[in-house]
Amino acid sequence: MRLYFTLCLILLNLFQSSAQVPSVSRYDLNKKRLLIQTCSMYLYNANQGAIDADSSVVLACKAYKLPVSLAYDEGFNDGKFLIGNDLINKGNIDSATKLLAKSKNEDRIKLLVQLSNFYLFKPGTKPDDLKNAKTYIDEAIQVSNQLKIKKWQNESLLLLGKFYYQANNQAEGNKCFLKVIDECRKQKNQLGLAQALDAYGTLLFNLDPQKEKILQEAISIYASLKMEEKRIENYMKITTIYFWGGKINDAKKRLYQSLVDFRKIGFTHQQFTETTITFIELGQHNIPSALYYALKSVKRMEAENDYTFGDIFYTRLGDVYNTYGHNEEALELYKKSIKIGQQTLGSGVWYKSFLSAVAALSQKKKDKEALAYIDTMTADYPPKSTFDKMLVAYARGNCYGALKQYDLAEKYFIEMDSYAKQLNKPETFREVIHAYATMSYLYAYTNNAKKAKYYTDKVLTLSKTNNKPYNSEIFQYSLYKIDSLNGNYIGALEHYRNMKRLSDSVVNVSKNKQIEELKIDYETKNKEQKIKLLNDQSELQQSELQKSKLLNSVSVWSLVLLLVIIALLYNRYRLKQRNHAKLELKEKEIHQKNLNLTHLLEEKEWLLKEIHHRVKNNLQTVISLLNSQSAYLDNDMALSAIKNSQHRIHSMSLIHQKLYNSENISTINMPNYIKELVEYLRESFSLGQRIRFELKIDQLELDVAHAVPLGLILNEAITNSIKYAFPEDRTGMIYVTLATISENNYVLRIADNGIGFDANLTQKPNSFGMMLIKGLSDDLAAKLNIENNNGTVLKIEFSQEFPLNQKVK
Repeated sequence: MRLYFTLCLILLNLFQSSAQVPSVSRYDLNKKRLLIQTCSMYLYNANQGAIDADSSVVLACKAYKLPVSLAYDEGFNDGKFLIGNDLINKGNIDSATKLLAKSKNEDRIKLLVQLSNFYLFKPGTKPDDLKNAKTYIDEAIQVSNQLKIKKWQNESLLLLGKFYYQANNQAEGNKCFLKVIDECRKQKNQLGLAQALDAYGTLLFNLDPQKEKILQEAISIYASLKMEEKRIENYMKITTIYFWGGKINDAKKRLYQSLVDFRKIGFTHQQFTETTITFIELGQHNIPSALYYALKSVKRMEAENDYTFGDIFYTRLGDVYNTYGHNEEALELYKKSIKIGQQTLGSGVWYKSFLSAVAALSQKKKDKEALAYIDTMTADYPPKSTFDKMLVAYARGNCYGALKQYDLAEKYFIEMDSYAKQLNKPETFREVIHAYATMSYLYAYTNNAKKAKYYTDKVLTLSKTNNKPYNSEIFQYSLYKIDSLNGNYIGALEHYRNMKRLSDSVVNVSKNKQIEELKIDYETKNKEQKIKLLNDQSELQQSELQKSKLLNSVSVWSLVLLLVIIALLYNRYRLKQRNHAKLELKEKEIHQKNLNLTHLLEEKEWLLKEIHHRVKNNLQTVISLLNSQSAYLDNDMALSAIKNSQHRIHSMSLIHQKLYNSENISTINMPNYIKELVEYLRESFSLGQRIRFELKIDQLELDVAHAVPLGLILNEAITNSIKYAFPEDRTGMIYVTLATISENNYVLRIADNGIGFDANLTQKPNSFGMMLIKGLSDDLAAKLNIENNNGTVLKIEFSQEFPLNQKVK
């Protein structure tokens, strides 16, 4: 379990700055703003709520020597002369106030807006700053209304909305934003609308369901206006939503796309994105990818001499090395990161590098040395935030636990608990819930079932409250020991199996390491072979030079021989001309026969299409008849049976419709067919957004003999999931996958994350749906498997003996 503790500590690392400041003069105004947003968003999220968003902006601007106003003045500062801008950027507010007294009309509004920004976005939320901001905002609204200039009316109202959010009056803030949004829609002011949506969506809580929708609309407008920097910036905000909302794979996809977008616009500060990808890949045990992007971020930093926040990247590379088991190299990187972090701009988050160094020592079984290191470091740099205090107590408890000094371990875990109770933000959820899982593990390991259960219950409660599932090897061990100590051996066995499965995943990480080492070894040998080949080629070139003289003499005799051959060929040509005339007559006869055959083939294809069309119409007629019949029934079971029959008939009807509309009358395009079938079922049950679907369908074309049973099986499985997997109007996901597992062998998988199924259901003889699925599987000679795995999973493996153009070109 020592390895697990240290890995979890590694994943808690956050990110800091360094001493050297790179030049960003090559960037235009839009890219400078993008740099501020990229860096500040990273710092804000990485700090996990320890500093506010405005402090993150100030830190980013200070690091890159950019004016703080650039982060907030996009609506009115286009890079041209702006009255009073220099004074405010230098903090000379008295001079700016004197200039305001002399200003009139638009110049006055511009100064009022800038002064409002200055006070509104100062780090922290001081009452005097908010009061000054409100005074200038109110006057800006008054002057803009007097001048009746829509741009400044909207800009002033947006500032008022931001003020209300700072003052914790979200309802009034929403009114201001929505008023500007409605006004811009009426004016068809696309740029103003995008900026209003951007400002509104940015301030909404990350878990607010409206936030992503609002930012997506802003992205669409920015894309249409070809404002790439703003489009990328808003996608980064959506990535943050995915990350804190638990959609880690979606966040990872967006991060990879961000790298592509950065390259397209020539934005080179990609290291913040690369190190975030490293963090996610490391958490998912994708070690090769994590190592690649960790090295890439460090090389980019060193190549550009950009050591701003350099301790971030050294720490992240150290995390990867530590996971590989290269603890000495990791420890050196952590110490390098700590040295840079202690010379930072004052972010204070370098503490995570220190805790990672503790983890590296613990993994090397140097727990006494790790404890001494903690004492030395905390004496000089005591933890300031509640979060850091919790992690220091956590590190001490783990070290004492590894030394089997359980009384001291319990003492520090109880201290850790006292800090964890004060942390209730979603940004710190992962660390808090793991802290409780660790406490449960300690008590379970020492056979204290009562206290162990107390903390496992806390884990389950937090997981349910935050709607984020939690699982780990130590958590499953705790549940196993609790059930075992209480005599619940069936439950204990199940948790033990889960623990072993998670343990095997750690072993797989080690295997990935071995594979990577073999790959490096192979690439080294391959390069050596290439060097040898180049040497051989050099020797061959020398030999070719010697041969060239011989070839010159041979060429003369070759020319003579060529003339003789030409004479013979000419004679042959005359003979062919005579034969050619005879062949032309024969070719005309063959061509005429081909035309006749082509005509017959076209008639045949037309007739087959007509048959499919009529079959489709007949099936639609049957559906209509069933629909008419249902109007005279009041028996729920009968109505349900008719509805199910209609769905089954529609799945077959859709196939004949596809064959009728397609140029290829022998096979069905499975991605299009399954997508339309799922859409039909979604609309038929009026699901809205309650149940969503995720489709992963390989580009396959199957014949009708396979497509019809598969369509009926899909219909039955999806209908069952919709009806029974999500009772009481629960929300959920249904996953449909059709993939190639080998040549002519495929697997169809339908899964949901619902309540699962009754294991006895598959044994009921009167379950028509199950009988139909089993019967259709037998028709396909397929292997059917149904199981519970965080919901119901139905998997069918089948083959196609005579494949027909499976891969769509």
